[in-house]
Amino acid sequence: MPKKGGKGGDRGKEEHAPCKRTKVEAGCPPCPVIYDRPASVFESLIFPIKEEEFFREYWEQKPLLLQRDDPSVVIYYQSLFQLTDLKELCSQGLYYGRDINICRCVNGKKKVLNKDGKVSYLQVKKDFDQKKATIQFHQPQRFKDELWRIQEKLECYFGSLVGSNVYITPQEAQGLPPHYDDVEVFILQLEGEKHWRLYKPTVPLAREYSVESEDRIGNPTHEFTLKPGDLLYFPRGTIHQANTPPGVSYSTHVTISTYQNNSWGDLLLDVIPGLVFDTAKEDTELRTSIPRQLLMQVDIADSTRRLSSFLRSLADRLENTKELRSSDMKKDFVLNRLPPFLGSSTGPLTPGGKLPKLDSRIRLQFKDHAIITVEPDQENSDECRKEMIYVYHSLKNSRQMHMMGNEEEDASEDGAETHGLRFPLSHMDALKQIWTSATVCVKELRLSSDAEKENLVLSLWTECLIEVI
Repeated sequence: MPKKGGKGGDRGKEEHAPCKRTKVEAGCPPCPVIYDRPASVFESLIFPIKEEEFFREYWEQKPLLLQRDDPSVVIYYQSLFQLTDLKELCSQGLYYGRDINICRCVNGKKKVLNKDGKVSYLQVKKDFDQKKATIQFHQPQRFKDELWRIQEKLECYFGSLVGSNVYITPQEAQGLPPHYDDVEVFILQLEGEKHWRLYKPTVPLAREYSVESEDRIGNPTHEFTLKPGDLLYFPRGTIHQANTPPGVSYSTHVTISTYQNNSWGDLLLDVIPGLVFDTAKEDTELRTSIPRQLLMQVDIADSTRRLSSFLRSLADRLENTKELRSSDMKKDFVLNRLPPFLGSSTGPLTPGGKLPKLDSRIRLQFKDHAIITVEPDQENSDECRKEMIYVYHSLKNSRQMHMMGNEEEDASEDGAETHGLRFPLSHMDALKQIWTSATVCVKELRLSSDAEKENLVLSLWTECLIEVI
């Protein structure tokens, strides 16, 4: 999950228990993805395991293997990405490193065989056939509509970025050495078969950590072969490796991953600065000077006791607060996630339907794609900036840049999209009305004047966030 969700420690004997294996019998209903709502998409992927059981028994705890023989599931998984898709995709102007990696595991180490510049399909096939190299395709949701559709819904479900990579590995070959990632991983087997070995989890310190020698990780805790239609989940920090076994011409699987940099620690780093800022406005003790020469002292026992007292008072304030000031994590998520799936043939969203008036009844659209934050005024450079409400959304995000970082596109170039809609604090109650009500009449919004009510809904309508019903 490059550019954009660890927890480790002793997990006891549970590590060595076989991971859950569920065989879907022929008489069971098929398991296509159901797109009614974000939760139904996730429930479809882990069928027949129930959502409650998954989070109680497996999430961040241990692997889960689901084996499925239903032909409709197999056919659907194969439609997500195939080796035959590569020829047409390469013609769209892919680049080595950015879009595709060509690699293989040699003597326990990853060897990258990338060329420079644009990807040549003939060269990729040559390396695949002759050098037994694995093709790693980065973020295929940028090109494959069904993956876009799945991942967009999963981002709504988890409230976290969801990335993916496709791995195509030839017979009796392995692309990557034993390693772990700092994301929660779901493996969907699309073509052929792949043999997997999972090991004792470790603490994920980096995005991808390669283990130089298998002697360091001991024997596998789980070992099995995935076939088309199968799904494997394992928590971040799980050391793993996989290869295409003999007798199988090649194997294709997609990893769908989430929860990178999405821990309690990350949230604290985001929330604490705003909490300190708000508290210091009212607590004069926080605004008194630190002791002379504190920054030059070695023994700071007295000062740490004072800081501990401040932290306890912050904890009390946090416990009684109604809202968490988490602007950075919220913005990073909403400004980098996928836009809503409306079909590949659909152009950019534009306002439609009736123009909202004072007597109109309105409702929020794309609620899962919009957030409300309170931040210092972005348009005022004064040292004491007043706070404003900002509404950010992902309706105009670039699908093509999803999970690709800012190497080719600086999000800050378009200030309007980066800063979102801007309102005074007096508009918060009215915005909450719109966000929490199924429908609301414009004239009933909690604002002091009709002009403010009409201006608010017109701004939201222009951004396609509301519709008149």
